[in-house]
Amino acid sequence: MSELRRIAIVGSARTPFARGHTAYRDETNLSMLSTVLGGLADKYGFKGEKIDEVMAGAVIGHSRDFNLAREASLDAGLSPRTPGTTMQIACGTSLQAALVLGAKIASGEIESGIAAGSDSVSDSPVVFGTKFQRRMIELSRARSNGEKLGAFKGFSLGELSPVAPSVNEPRTGLPMGQHCELMAREWGISRAAQDELAYRSHQNAARAYDEGFHDDLLVSCAGLMRDNNVRADTTLEKMAAMKPAFDKASGHGTLTAANSTPLTDGASSVLLASEEWAKARGLPILAYLTMGRVAGNDFAHGEGLLMAPTIAVSELLARAQLSFDDIDYFELHEAFAAQVLCTLKAWADPQYCQQVLGRDAPMGEIDPTRINIKGSSLAYGHPFAATGARILGLTAKLLAGQAGKRALISVCTAGGQGVTALVESAA
Repeated sequence: MSELRRIAIVGSARTPFARGHTAYRDETNLSMLSTVLGGLADKYGFKGEKIDEVMAGAVIGHSRDFNLAREASLDAGLSPRTPGTTMQIACGTSLQAALVLGAKIASGEIESGIAAGSDSVSDSPVVFGTKFQRRMIELSRARSNGEKLGAFKGFSLGELSPVAPSVNEPRTGLPMGQHCELMAREWGISRAAQDELAYRSHQNAARAYDEGFHDDLLVSCAGLMRDNNVRADTTLEKMAAMKPAFDKASGHGTLTAANSTPLTDGASSVLLASEEWAKARGLPILAYLTMGRVAGNDFAHGEGLLMAPTIAVSELLARAQLSFDDIDYFELHEAFAAQVLCTLKAWADPQYCQQVLGRDAPMGEIDPTRINIKGSSLAYGHPFAATGARILGLTAKLLAGQAGKRALISVCTAGGQGVTALVESAA
């Protein structure tokens, strides 16, 4: 092909998101992903048909999830000829999946694709220590009773102690919340500013529900019809009463359960296609996925675990020859309110923009009224791998019917990475 094709966003579907160990305590990554893919197929009328590729993943995975995307596609009733690719890039998983599929559509390799993600903290894998794991492997390989008994030579009951699930960063040993506390301290982000951003997220999300914005985006799962974390009745006074969740001892902790995303279960999906494929089936084109960028930073040596999106966004806009003034809507994943505020402050800081982003001048400030106008992760929750597709689907609907509008998506991830995308209206 002589030129790249446009990547149409046809639409999306997601389960309502649920706080961990509540509505989806009996669900799994596979069951939730199957539910959402089936709901997407029903919504756009391709049940039993072949989609060129499903790309999905989970951050908290069992060994049984090794072929998650393929198994979910089959369980959802898609054609057995639909291939499935399982991938993972922490919280950016489903947005990265959309970028990869989008590149294949743009180049003509495929005509259609579904980007998706699913995560369950309620079904987190519980494993044993290395010593007992090795015994189990030896036992599975044993051929005689003597070899089976030999696998337990020197066994002690202490080996049965399970290893609790952990999201601590392997290179630092610190959880994401502690890293974000360090960022908030470095950038001078106050507790009051964090609570205000979280409050605004809940208010915007509640208003979006009242307006019916989510009516056609959600697929019921396990009897849940809407996200159970959105708090329309929360107040700044209630938030101010919360105790620090991560830095509990120093007296300087600012991150609380109110201004941090809760551990969440859920799944989401987005249908992408070439214009020809969508039009041939009479399907809508809500918006176009036009560009993406992934970046990493040296968080292990002080660059800030969740600051890599500043780099990704800077590189994306430089490539697109755009500035913040050219963007109508900003969809910034709210892992923590402090993360969003640190990012915004960095983009406006001359020294940071010069030394880290390689820019001659600051990128500038962003009008808060253009940020997460329908609420974001602090309100809806954050099933790690599902968040990117949730945001992409919401953004496409936000742009639908609006001529000449652009939206910028930014997602921070564990491991000091950031995934960002540019979406433009189809009208």
